[in-house]
Amino acid sequence: MQNLNKTCRAFAAIGAATILGALTTTSAMAATNGYVELVEDVSPAVVFVEVTASIQQADAETSPMNDPRFEEFMKRFGGEMMPQGRSTPRQGVGSGFIISDDGMIVTNHHVIDGAAQVTIKMAGGEEFDATIIGSDPLTDIALLDIEGADFPTVSFGSSDELRVGEEVIAVGSPFGLGGTVTSGIISAKSRNINSGPFDDFIQTDAAINRGNSGGPLFNMDGEVVGVNTAIYSPDGGSVGIGFSVPADLVTDIVADLKDDGEIDRSWLGVQIKPVTEDVAHVLGLNSGEGVMVEDVVADSPAEAAGLENGDVILSFAGQDIEELRDLTRGVASEAAGTVAEIEVFRGGEQITLDVTLATREDKEA
Repeated sequence: MQNLNKTCRAFAAIGAATILGALTTTSAMAATNGYVELVEDVSPAVVFVEVTASIQQADAETSPMNDPRFEEFMKRFGGEMMPQGRSTPRQGVGSGFIISDDGMIVTNHHVIDGAAQVTIKMAGGEEFDATIIGSDPLTDIALLDIEGADFPTVSFGSSDELRVGEEVIAVGSPFGLGGTVTSGIISAKSRNINSGPFDDFIQTDAAINRGNSGGPLFNMDGEVVGVNTAIYSPDGGSVGIGFSVPADLVTDIVADLKDDGEIDRSWLGVQIKPVTEDVAHVLGLNSGEGVMVEDVVADSPAEAAGLENGDVILSFAGQDIEELRDLTRGVASEAAGTVAEIEVFRGGEQITLDVTLATREDKEA
């Protein structure tokens, strides 16, 4: 009996080892396979965007090329510095992705800004002339169209559901090298890089370089969760800090552009500033709570609603306001004509005002 028990235990050990070995082999195969199937599924819908424009160069004193900010623009655009004093064709490259089988393509505004001609090159080598449906410089999103049918497509996923540490891949055309795939993780969410009023970037360490602008950032389900837009780089190359516009924002912008080629944003009519810790302490507010109204624009929805200088806006349309961009995005996300509640701290008490938003006509909040 004792020998039988030993034999049973031996067979059990062999069985466990066999199962463990099988699992290890399967895991090894999965690890070896990597992102192959995912890349094969999404790559046909990722395109190379080639832009040609002609600009008249200003003289040496007034040329924007003397502004150091222009160098950063060119890094994002993917172009090169040009000789001054004459009209010179300018070429730039970027990336994009097809979202409808009839040829709607999403890319960055800065990729196609000022373009005289936009050419789309497919993964299979086909080329198409693209029409710019519309673009939005504030979110850096543009919508293009090419003629044809039955194009390969990719779809948007939810960027709100992303978690820091989640795996992602970027596909695009860095330095004109179409179909380049890089992998990484979500490094952070809701990054403000001071590029505009709607900063809410996804940060990733997936390598993004010049030419990746406008390309998609995919989750492991093959859904577009971001549009690669900018990098932090001391030397112009990837150092593992890239930024993407969240898909949830992109879908709203694309839907608006698809409608009439323009973005219809609401307008409140206030100039605002942060509530400092000292001011919060004096007013009896928590640190980081609300934004202060510095000025109310005349004949604006804010004036009509009764907002006053010195008011601290605590919430807008049911959403807490903790920093400037919270109010900017909140107003922009509501349609003109919407009646929204604003909770305000004034004179030591909280009051609620109703504001009817108007259409933003190139007015800056």
